[in-house]
Amino acid sequence: MSPALSVPDGASPDDVFDAFGTWVEGRGITLYPAQEEAVLELLSGSNVVLATPTGSGKSLVATAAIAGALARDECAVYTAPIKALVSEKFFDLCDVFGAENVGMLTGDASVNPDAPVVVATAEVLANLALREGSAADVGLVVMDEFHFYADPDRGWAWQVPLVELPRAQVLLMSATLGDTTTLREDLVRRTGRETALVASTERPVPLVTEYVTSPVQEVVTELVETGQSPVYIVHFTQASALERAQALSSVALASRAERDLIAEAIGGFRFTSAFGKTLSRLVRMGIGVHHAGMLPRYRRLVERLAQQGLLKVVCGTDTLG
Repeated sequence: MSPALSVPDGASPDDVFDAFGTWVEGRGITLYPAQEEAVLELLSGSNVVLATPTGSGKSLVATAAIAGALARDECAVYTAPIKALVSEKFFDLCDVFGAENVGMLTGDASVNPDAPVVVATAEVLANLALREGSAADVGLVVMDEFHFYADPDRGWAWQVPLVELPRAQVLLMSATLGDTTTLREDLVRRTGRETALVASTERPVPLVTEYVTSPVQEVVTELVETGQSPVYIVHFTQASALERAQALSSVALASRAERDLIAEAIGGFRFTSAFGKTLSRLVRMGIGVHHAGMLPRYRRLVERLAQQGLLKVVCGTDTLG
């Protein structure tokens, strides 16, 4: 497990940057130019609109921003559009800052809500902003998937905090933003902070597209055999994701040695429900399932096994961030 990022209260921006840099190096990561630029802007007190491609490490920038807020003894709120992503980010930040410092708020769950770092759905923060306005104890707002700002139905939840929380520093992140000139000018007017645009089109992970008409099982088998796993297959429904995973169980995707490693990683994990027993059988074959209808501990297990490179394929909806 990566070492926790510890920043003393009252640390200067330079000290925060040094601590963050040491932590990043300890994980074997080198910051991309856009990441370093965004971190420096945030630690200098500016708002940042971060418009970089998927896989470019926007979450690392958010981690630095949160470290800066903690050093200033300010509360930070990180928002995501769906509960599954909130849960995933909650566990990620617990690993970085310690479980005692991180809370989670969704429409139906509350964990450590008074923590200095809270991960929440966008609507939770928006309702807080409407209730408390500028008096809210929020020093930093991180909005992931900020392109939802323009959504006809849910966009209000990304818009309200920008209007009602003028004292908070904001980090707005998305891979699909257009011209943000008007937005940045409005943020400067409302918050009195400089607002920097950090944009890049460089993709650290190259995007390769291919159109094929072969059966899914054949495509997955070829990808696994050519070292292109893990494979994530996106489905429109939770039921179809599980159905696909069960269909793939007829293919020998993992070797005996790989299945032994999976069993070792699972250890004494308890699969209690009927779905849990199905998931246990699938993951031991190198096949994961991931969607918002699963218990958080089952989703977390699949995420952990995938991050360790033990799963060959994951069948899910669009919940895996």
